[in-house]
Amino acid sequence: MNGSVAAYLDELAQQRRLSAHTVKGYRHDLELLCRLIDESSGRSTRAAGECSFATLQTQHIRRFVAQLHSRGLGGRSLGRVLSAWRGFYRWLGRQGETSQNPVDGVRAPKSPKALPKALSPDEAGRLLAADTENLLALRDQAMFELFYSSGLRLAELAALDVSCLEDLLAGEVRVLGKRSKLRIVPVGSKARAAVASWAAQRSQIAAADEVALFVGQRGKRLGMRMIQLRLQRRGLLQGLPARVHPHMLRHSFASHVLQSSGDLRAVQEMLGHASISSTQVYTHLDFQHLAAVYDQSHPRAKRKAD
Repeated sequence: MNGSVAAYLDELAQQRRLSAHTVKGYRHDLELLCRLIDESSGRSTRAAGECSFATLQTQHIRRFVAQLHSRGLGGRSLGRVLSAWRGFYRWLGRQGETSQNPVDGVRAPKSPKALPKALSPDEAGRLLAADTENLLALRDQAMFELFYSSGLRLAELAALDVSCLEDLLAGEVRVLGKRSKLRIVPVGSKARAAVASWAAQRSQIAAADEVALFVGQRGKRLGMRMIQLRLQRRGLLQGLPARVHPHMLRHSFASHVLQSSGDLRAVQEMLGHASISSTQVYTHLDFQHLAAVYDQSHPRAKRKAD
């Protein structure tokens, strides 16, 4: 790896304390930049460790973006890549390794915004109405109720320890979100009951020294991939039309709370969004529900009987 890239990634991990997942994303994007530099100069990718960033101009960056777009990268992915490159060049400038930032002023092509997929309240109820005939199903019920009750991210739920039980059963859960930002989220009565039922049986499979709240058959912390697969399986067994994933339950939580309360700021706080614009997407969900409310309540919307 290029020495400057390695030093930058080390600073992100050690000083700025970004998550390992975020640092991995930066590594991927900067290695991509090295490969593009190699391709443009006709060198083999084996020489990526020697790539020079100081010679790049804005026109080179624009050409790289066009190349990636032609290879199928969408606007959002290109925006993330450019953000990683832009931050790296700012760091290079502070180190005195370059006098300009060729990424400044370069924008990713716009792509249509896809609305997040959410379950309807009836579908969410059907998903969570499954029988808990065994210990693993009891654990799954606690996880899925907590997802839907509090809008947690997958990584946040997987990271929960038994030390959170006292607060959780009292009606709140503390999680570390993106950029290690702590937030406190309410927990509903259904989720509290499901977690209490699981906690009472957890010791039957949990290893003696395991601190994770949710564990697998071997007694160790349940991995994120396994949580995804268990939720997908639950959705199929319950006959839901779409493939259910953890973020869909987070979207469902946000959409349903917003429909009932109309309080966008509260939903933003519970989701842990840094910007209100990230939360506003939920105002576009389920327009048919809003239209139905309008039809029932507005005096000029009601049709006259024939």
